[in-house]
Amino acid sequence: MRSLTKSAALALVLAATGCSDPVDKAAKARIFSPEDPPKVVASAKQKLPPEDVADNPQVSRRILGMDAAEVTERLGPHFFQSTLSYEWAGPNGNNPVKLTETRSFRAGPGGVNGDFHGILENSRDQGLEVMRVQGQVFARNRYGPYRQRLRDRGMAERTRTELTGAIRDFDSLFQGRIKLTPAGTVTHEGRTAWKYAVSLGPALEGVTAQKMPAAFAPRSGADETTKRRANFFTHRTPRSLEGEVLVDAQTSVVLKARLDGRIGVPQEKTTEAAELRMTLESSLTEIGKDPKLQPPQDFLPDADKPQGIADALDYFGIPRGKPGDSPTTPGATTPAKPGAEPEPEDEGEGT
Repeated sequence: MRSLTKSAALALVLAATGCSDPVDKAAKARIFSPEDPPKVVASAKQKLPPEDVADNPQVSRRILGMDAAEVTERLGPHFFQSTLSYEWAGPNGNNPVKLTETRSFRAGPGGVNGDFHGILENSRDQGLEVMRVQGQVFARNRYGPYRQRLRDRGMAERTRTELTGAIRDFDSLFQGRIKLTPAGTVTHEGRTAWKYAVSLGPALEGVTAQKMPAAFAPRSGADETTKRRANFFTHRTPRSLEGEVLVDAQTSVVLKARLDGRIGVPQEKTTEAAELRMTLESSLTEIGKDPKLQPPQDFLPDADKPQGIADALDYFGIPRGKPGDSPTTPGATTPAKPGAEPEPEDEGEGT
């Protein structure tokens, strides 16, 4: 009887093995398959014919908005620099406000995971600096010391994207209306590049803006600066645009760009009409040259929490609490010693 039971159990196991579920097979194939390459690496292998830029909006958008990580995968080590200028003026050009931003980015070998060093500065004496060397990240503001960032949480990659996204930001403000017209080929840094003349294209049709949730507003209402910014983004109208763009014939990377455009807010849309003039000069050089980046010689270690509060306590002579100390707060009543009698209250109190 036992041998019959064992034979039946073995038959059931063999049947289950031979008739496995196709869904389970597919799941096992996905689990044990080789890991897919990062999305950036896959995007870098995509062919983007530069000769199709003028006729194919999808290709032009991909090239103009190419991420720095993908540029490094396609081109290798390089140095990128751009100067972006903003000039605000009133309806009659009164009281102009100017700001100039300089962005520089030096990429080392290694593709998306390689070393890099980025700097952002503006005409108001502000800026930041971020570098990643041998997997270590260091950052500082314009005049502060470097601090190591052990818990980076993607800050370096986000900064890399922002520093090299000047053309993408320009195109976004102009509502994707950069029109490229072929103008022959030229040579840049010893490489053949397609040259395109830039002009203001027609408004995009059939493109609906993504519906965003309502913005939080204070009970007292938005301040005037916030209202002006909201009116600009809601009612902005590109008025003019000119310049040129050079696209590498081999990798489809933008090697050089010069853009000059104006955006206005109609008088009937807001009580304070204004005009914004933007100019951009960017170039990509030192292609293929390893910058041999090194970590900074002096830097502060990563900190669990800011030292601002502790430094303030030191400044006012308040001793810091140490491990093992009983928690006390200024002004708290000291606990009475065991066996001690309570002090008599003042008879005049509370009368």
